[in-house]
Amino acid sequence: MTQLKAISEKLGIENPWVDKGGVQWLEPGTVSLRELARAMNELQARFITITAYQLPKVEGLKLEYHWDMNGQLLGFPFKLAGNSIESIYDLCEAVDWIEREIHEEYSIDFSGREYEPLLLRQGDTSGVNLREEVAK
Repeated sequence: MTQLKAISEKLGIENPWVDKGGVQWLEPGTVSLRELARAMNELQARFITITAYQLPKVEGLKLEYHWDMNGQLLGFPFKLAGNSIESIYDLCEAVDWIEREIHEEYSIDFSGREYEPLLLRQGDTSGVNLREEVAK
């Protein structure tokens, strides 16, 4: 069984993997971010980073979670309905810095965690927001 098939089966996802630029992408469908993180931990995949960007106004924000599994780069996109998503910090400490950075830059709340400022001073709420609708 290939590692991609193992991931799909572990998550119960029947969507096909798509190779784009050397990254294998899988739409998570109804699988939550926390379910994905638990599965990736069980399969001993290594978290790499999260890429955040604003889609056209109608679509909102998108986060792409990237893992490495035995040298294969894996990507999982999550579109946000609002401006929050669950944190996986308690499942994967490597997300600490990037969740905090995305929180400050895009005003995305990672529910279930507290933040220490990275780029902002304590109490500063003006932010370094890159989101179009909150930029000054």
